[in-house]
Amino acid sequence: MASILVIEDEDNIATALEFLLTREGHEHDRMDTGAGAVERIRALHPDLVLLDVMLPDVSGYQIVQDVRADPGLGDVRVVMMTARGSVVERRKGLALGADGFIAKPFELSELRAELTRLLEGPC
Repeated sequence: MASILVIEDEDNIATALEFLLTREGHEHDRMDTGAGAVERIRALHPDLVLLDVMLPDVSGYQIVQDVRADPGLGDVRVVMMTARGSVVERRKGLALGADGFIAKPFELSELRAELTRLLEGPC
């Protein structure tokens, strides 16, 4: 069982994610804005963060950059999610330190495979 923080402002997507995470047996928490996200990640120190790119207040790109700049959070995995799933967006997210990138809308099987890859693989 893993601890996962969902940072997603769209309720319908967050509900689907929470359903999947519960069914898979993971502990999870949610934020619906980017404000205070890095502080929350420090406090919870989750195994993985599911991070939307387009958030109110602070972008997901800024959050992943700040997380990667914090040596105490080096073991926290980050999967970025965006409706703008272009190659440029994917490259940007991975270049800033994301461990994975999923385009929305996504298949639950695709998300499940990405979670398995990151949670069972080496840090």
